[in-house]
Amino acid sequence: MFTIKNRVRYAYLTCPDNQNSLRSSTFLGACKVPRANTHVRRQRGVTLLELMVGIAVGLLVVAVAMGALMVSRGISGTVSDASQIQQQAAYAMRVIGTQMRQAGSLRVNLNYDAAVVAEPYQAKVAIETDAPAVGSGNAFTPSTTPSIQGTVASMTVGYRRYTEQLYNKASEESQSRNCVGAPKDTSADQLVESLFTFNSSKNDLRCGGNGATSQPIVNNVANFQVRYLLQDNSSGGDSKISNVAASSLANTDWPRVQGVEVCLVLYGSEPIDLPSGSNYTDCDGSTQDMSTQTGDRARRMHMVFRNVYQLRSQGLI
Repeated sequence: MFTIKNRVRYAYLTCPDNQNSLRSSTFLGACKVPRANTHVRRQRGVTLLELMVGIAVGLLVVAVAMGALMVSRGISGTVSDASQIQQQAAYAMRVIGTQMRQAGSLRVNLNYDAAVVAEPYQAKVAIETDAPAVGSGNAFTPSTTPSIQGTVASMTVGYRRYTEQLYNKASEESQSRNCVGAPKDTSADQLVESLFTFNSSKNDLRCGGNGATSQPIVNNVANFQVRYLLQDNSSGGDSKISNVAASSLANTDWPRVQGVEVCLVLYGSEPIDLPSGSNYTDCDGSTQDMSTQTGDRARRMHMVFRNVYQLRSQGLI
């Protein structure tokens, strides 16, 4: 029986004990003289220069990929920031417009004397110009308290609140709400009021009214200004509209305000690289450089929004 014994770089073939003659013709083919293993595979690696070149190429690829990723992220962040600013501006303008368009609106009482009639259309109809206070609620008196008034950075809007019979409701309820959803159904207020104010210390636009705590309706506000469209019918048949600031209006002028121009400047949340001369026109007409802003507004995108609202129940006809 033959056994194989391995040695380092040598291979031996051991013959049976009773056949120790290498010259025997019988075992010449089976027993061979030990010799060096010349078929050992040679192993090769890379040189230091090759290794350094490979690392340099790999780092270059990673650097290019990271640069492309950062550029892509910057563009994506800028687009997302602009979209968010536009959404906030649209919401703010919608809230303001909802209240502005109802300023000074009155109640049409479809049966003011509570007469019992065969058909509803036979009841006497009246337009209520005033509504005195009931209990602890406020009063609606546009003859003495204007339905709209304010300053350059704030505005108060009011209109009549009343209850009416609603479908599938046992008692009458009011559907009128201000900018923050007040007053409650159980409130005795006769006036729905919305107070819009610009808080420059916190950079937000707030709204409150009817005893409700003022709440921010939009953040990242750089500026908020209001101008008023004053109607002048002093010359018969020649009505004129003037765009004036709040400081130019006397107390007797507020009932003649027919429209309101609202300017809102919002800034983003993403810091971006702004070259010198990245300007925008502010609400007061001045030029502002976005690259020189400080604090929360530093390196931020700024966008200006304007809207004009007609007051349906204000002005002279």
